[in-house]
Amino acid sequence: MTDADEPEREPTARPPRGAVPDSIVGPILPEDFTPRLLVLVANGLLRREARLFRSRFGLASNDWRVLSFVALQPGVTATALAELIDVDKALVSRSVTALTEKEMIVLSDGPRGSRPLFLTPEGARMRAAMEPSAMEAYEIIQAHLSPSEIAQTNRMLRGLLADLRERE
Repeated sequence: MTDADEPEREPTARPPRGAVPDSIVGPILPEDFTPRLLVLVANGLLRREARLFRSRFGLASNDWRVLSFVALQPGVTATALAELIDVDKALVSRSVTALTEKEMIVLSDGPRGSRPLFLTPEGARMRAAMEPSAMEAYEIIQAHLSPSEIAQTNRMLRGLLADLRERE
């Protein structure tokens, strides 16, 4: 390869004293590091979903998760919901507050001071309206994987999740 064949590089800033000026190449290459690739795909799908939900419905991705899980498990508490969707309880609490103010969920009085969550008719309508937008992420995956590859990937991911939970 001649100098003319090499890609043009952007000029770099002169490193300050005490800085390591050269790239450090090790066994972890970003383009082949599976944990990084999984995070990038998940983050990309979540960012896309967040933009869609905000622009189409004025709601956040976490609001969708709360609506969809309350639909699946009417009477679930915010604490149990946070565990189910694996997010901080404060994040669930913010969504519950917002969805309650928008009259999409109602809270009931439960045992030992718990507050079971239920969808309102408006919440059920919104969940149904949001579902096709949520499915767009799945359509992106379907464009790259066959049904059997999706099933195999889901089995592997469930196994990874179970292993991670055991290691916590």
